[in-house]
Amino acid sequence: MKITKILLVVSSLFAFTSANAGTLEVTGSMETTWQKQTGTVNGNPLGTDRELKFAGSTELDNGITVSVMQDTGDTLAFGNSQLSFGNIMGLATIYVGSDHDPIDAIDDITPSAYEEANGSGSGTYGDLGINAGSMGIGTKVSIAGISFNGKYYPKTDGVKTADNATSGTVTANDGSGKSATIAVDAGAISGGQLDGLTLTVGVSEHNFTAANGAPAEEGTVALNYAIGAVKLGYQKKIHTDGSQTAVSSLFYKDDVIGLAYAVNDNLSVSINRYTSMRHSDALSAVSDLAQETDAINIGYTVGGMTIGLQSATTENLAYATGDDDSTTLGVSVAF
Repeated sequence: MKITKILLVVSSLFAFTSANAGTLEVTGSMETTWQKQTGTVNGNPLGTDRELKFAGSTELDNGITVSVMQDTGDTLAFGNSQLSFGNIMGLATIYVGSDHDPIDAIDDITPSAYEEANGSGSGTYGDLGINAGSMGIGTKVSIAGISFNGKYYPKTDGVKTADNATSGTVTANDGSGKSATIAVDAGAISGGQLDGLTLTVGVSEHNFTAANGAPAEEGTVALNYAIGAVKLGYQKKIHTDGSQTAVSSLFYKDDVIGLAYAVNDNLSVSINRYTSMRHSDALSAVSDLAQETDAINIGYTVGGMTIGLQSATTENLAYATGDDDSTTLGVSVAF
């Protein structure tokens, strides 16, 4: 009886009927860079990156949209995928797959003309998104200027399982995980009084099944404001490595600041700073120096092409004495 009721609810939500003709498109990007770093053997400074994304979509007669995407990496091997059902009850989207971890998508959302402060190889920082690349099921809802995105991972092992199969015991100590974000458009909920102000909050957890294991956890708060040609943003990030045993884990407190100015429709400049402190949850704290990266970015966009330049300087590389400077010139084309 319970199974019958569940099936009736699901069928009423989706009410699968004949679908309209769908579409299929291929998009992608290509980038070539020239980079120079101090304090290391540079070798050949030229590098390339290329990605392809296949996306198909259709719409059912009841208005629900169905879409699928599959991306590739540099070797054109399959990467992440996602199957999603949109416009459910007129406001929600349900998606399944390994693509799109909510907190990974907001790892650094402070404004920049080209790259994040640490985006061109200067410094050693940990990104948010401990569950990224694992198979999960999520939902997105947007109401009156407030957007929610949450995803649950039954097993955070990073395996892209095929249909009619399970991931097995590839990494037995990885447990379940979850990730969620909320974005608030202050202008929309204030009737235009706070136009340009956005608040974004995110949390994530990656559990371990081993005895005495401590979960890896992440949290972030970002405040961004745009007025005319100026954009200003501040983001606070806290994340822990977690532990599969009783051994203590490391945790990090990061501060990110970005200030960008659009000179005109094509040219923009920005100043970005990333500061990180590393600690230990053991009784004897790890003695680390604050790692800090300052970067100047210039970006020029024409059509689908972007030319970017970043000059970055890092003090106390890897939380120890030492500096790291990098200069990167990149040309990317989206198609």
